[in-house]
Amino acid sequence: MNISNVATKTGLTTKTIRFYEGKGIITVPERSSNGYRLYGEKHVAELNLIRRSRLVGFSLEECGELLALSRDPKRKSADVKLKAQEKLIEIDHKIEELLKMKKTLETLTKQCPGNEGAACPIIEGLSQD
Repeated sequence: MNISNVATKTGLTTKTIRFYEGKGIITVPERSSNGYRLYGEKHVAELNLIRRSRLVGFSLEECGELLALSRDPKRKSADVKLKAQEKLIEIDHKIEELLKMKKTLETLTKQCPGNEGAACPIIEGLSQD
């Protein structure tokens, strides 16, 4: 299967697929006699795992680790679960940070009169330590 077919099946761009290949994240596809890459269902599965892992917050490096685990027939599901649990903790921390950011902006926005005057509690609040 050519790269365009793989792109259609995975929802990724051909550029992204080549990027993942260049970074050594996916299995290197064989080449035809004319030099074109030949992809198989294994590549589609790898790319789908990467795409879906990225959607739930895993970094590219972490996706590579998950892909390595997926290729290992002796893997332990506990290792995969640990990575997912660590990601959940990281996401929870990000949510806490976002909620703090939201609260700060809400407070500053409520304090700002939003009129034609130059005094702006938002600028003043963001300028402080």
